[in-house]
Amino acid sequence: MYMVKLSHIVASRACHSIWPRTGGIGILSLSKSISSSTISGAEVFHPRSRVPDNEFVRCTVFNKAGDIIQHGRDIKKSKFLKLYNLAPRDFRKISRHHNQNNSSTSNINVDIVPSIVTRHDGILLNLLNIKALIKYDTVAVFDSVRSSSGGSRFNESHSHSIFLKDLGDRLKAHDESLPYEFRALESVLVHVMSNLSTEMRVHKTVLQNILSGLEDSIERVKLRYLLIQSKKIAQFHQKASLIRDLLDDLLDQDEELNALYFTDSHKGIEREGNNHTEVEILLESYYKMSDEIVQTVENLRSQIRTTEEIINIILDSNRNELMLLGLKFSTGLLSLGIALYIGALYGMNLENFIEESDGGFEVVVTLSTMALLFLLYISMKKLHKVERVTMTGSKEEKLRKMLRKM
Repeated sequence: MYMVKLSHIVASRACHSIWPRTGGIGILSLSKSISSSTISGAEVFHPRSRVPDNEFVRCTVFNKAGDIIQHGRDIKKSKFLKLYNLAPRDFRKISRHHNQNNSSTSNINVDIVPSIVTRHDGILLNLLNIKALIKYDTVAVFDSVRSSSGGSRFNESHSHSIFLKDLGDRLKAHDESLPYEFRALESVLVHVMSNLSTEMRVHKTVLQNILSGLEDSIERVKLRYLLIQSKKIAQFHQKASLIRDLLDDLLDQDEELNALYFTDSHKGIEREGNNHTEVEILLESYYKMSDEIVQTVENLRSQIRTTEEIINIILDSNRNELMLLGLKFSTGLLSLGIALYIGALYGMNLENFIEESDGGFEVVVTLSTMALLFLLYISMKKLHKVERVTMTGSKEEKLRKMLRKM
């Protein structure tokens, strides 16, 4: 009892400190929270406190006939969780997706980590820009929003509108071979693979233009574009690989595949073992498509690595040519130094027998030229040996024999 009185005293003092800032609103909210969560001086948090009532989710809902019964309307998150029998932890990733959209200016937020979560009577999908809930008779697609000058508003891109139209058409098609949830799942996978294929073609076209430009000339601007495109392709490769690995892991789990038959579960038909041919064929076909995209992207990355290696070889070759040119100039100057040395000796103001002879000048010029040419020949021969890179020398031949013996 003393604990309860003490908590009320502390709360009343906090209310008086809050009153000048809140104008009385803080007292009402604080008193309500104290009365509902303070028991014997200890705070007890209700499970519903994890989902505030003022949080909304915006989604488009399809019924069993494939018609849109709700298009881009806000629903309270607590009401949505109760309506579709979901837990707050299941909705956490989708909620984070919407919060990121509200704080950014991008049209559609793409979560790079995909997931397919199976619950008792529904599937929670998170593939690229598609966040959806699939049940045996309902599909809820969570719409992307963006912030603008007038506040948050719905932004439906061309790709998203095409997806909603295709989803409605597939749900309306009465295909006896595929139940309702598989038609919805196939529509999501078709949209995801279409986006991946389109993005792959864009990256491939841009990369081919950059590589063709580098074949003509290696410039700094082109190398910068190659670096930027290499980073984009690496990110796209990671995104496509995660989707492929997700489908591969799902195909290896028989229990998860059997749990995807929500229509049969609703009718009381339980599937066990390997009795999941329809969904296995469906997922395997899109797994092959994703694997083909990943292989194509890996080929693009291999082309980038090959181009970088060739560019490094060309730059190293140009650098070696500049070094050889410098050595040639140094060799020429060294050879010229011999002639200048002899001329300097002859030009000293000292008496010698050469000055008295008639052909002294011709002799000095001839000896200087011969010495210059001889030294130049020897230097160029040594430089030519250094320039040639072969495996025919004596030391190299010994190394080759040692390698063969090993």
